[in-house]
Amino acid sequence: MPKQELKDTLAVRRPLEANAANLKDQVVSINRVTKVVKGGKNLSFSALVVVGDQGGHAGFGMGKAREVPMAIRKAIEQAKKNMVKLNLKGSTIPHQVVGYYGSGQVLLKPAPEGTGVIAGGPVRAVMEVAGIQNVLTKSLGTSNPHNVIKATFDALLHLKDAAKVAESRGKGGAPAEETASSTTGA
Repeated sequence: MPKQELKDTLAVRRPLEANAANLKDQVVSINRVTKVVKGGKNLSFSALVVVGDQGGHAGFGMGKAREVPMAIRKAIEQAKKNMVKLNLKGSTIPHQVVGYYGSGQVLLKPAPEGTGVIAGGPVRAVMEVAGIQNVLTKSLGTSNPHNVIKATFDALLHLKDAAKVAESRGKGGAPAEETASSTTGA
């Protein structure tokens, strides 16, 4: 089910107008792939790239071509089309979340200022381009970079904004003291 959910989320996105000069891209993996045909083997390259503005916008893309630079260029173009806005809280994330994609699971936990990005491989690349500077992560399950990236984006898309959660629960803008005194029956 999470696969379809991620596809639906990315399908209904509206392209973000991010300034191309501010975008930072990072190549996560390059893979050599061959296709066996009647005349022999066709060699090509597959690239996985993440792109972000280091201000809460990020996207990922995949490209395939006969040469590595062309595959990277195609992946960057697709990543720019897949850019999404993330709900962040300063330089970290608002709450703990787990993202799933296939057999990949990624756990993201908020961290205090000065912790840095505690992440490895593909997850670190996403955090750096998204502008998340303090976070603890753990990649559970598969180490396939494609599934890890998609699980990371699944987790980031499930982050909720504190104001919207309060509004949906009917908490509005009431301070904590007022709600506490009204519930005690004073």
